Amino acid sequence: MNIPKFKYHPDPIKTGSIVPSDEICICCGQKSGYLYFGPVYTEADIEEQICPNCISNGLAHSKYKAEFTDIAAVGDYGHWDDVSESIKEEISYRTPSFMGWQQERWWTHCNDAGIFLGRAGFEEIKEYGNQLIEELKNECDINDVDWEEYFKALSIDDSPTAYVFQCIHCKKLGGYSDSH
Repeated sequence: MNIPKFKYHPDPIKTGSIVPSDEICICCGQKSGYLYFGPVYTEADIEEQICPNCISNGLAHSKYKAEFTDIAAVGDYGHWDDVSESIKEEISYRTPSFMGWQQERWWTHCNDAGIFLGRAGFEEIKEYGNQLIEELKNECDINDVDWEEYFKALSIDDSPTAYVFQCIHCKKLGGYSDSH
């Protein structure tokens, strides 16, 4: 089966948010070959049991009131660019999120949500280049001396971790980092 296209999370298999599975989706009762692996905010206990189709078509939200990213976290609670309610709903209700150490936040820029490129550590961030390094440094609000140590400690698999996004419009890279 092909997974649906997600405008703001174009490669959820690469990011680990959608994983191969032989299990049946609890939402639609179908076996799609894939299930979502990420945060689900709902009163029902449905972690790792929803297929990508039920996220994309909104069935998981309408059936369980499932949110995959806190709607207020799209734009980091007003810290980043403001986006329309319809974009917030697209991210929160119909887009797979990602696993973070703390509350996940969805980066916004040019009055739109960015596309999620994935988790990153020191080595991956260096490959993205100086523009992303400066964005992450500014987002952390850490002094230059402490930044170097923190930057070198960033890990794709361990804490602290960076979450990288790209603006759909101007292609600028952005995001944030967190730790447990």
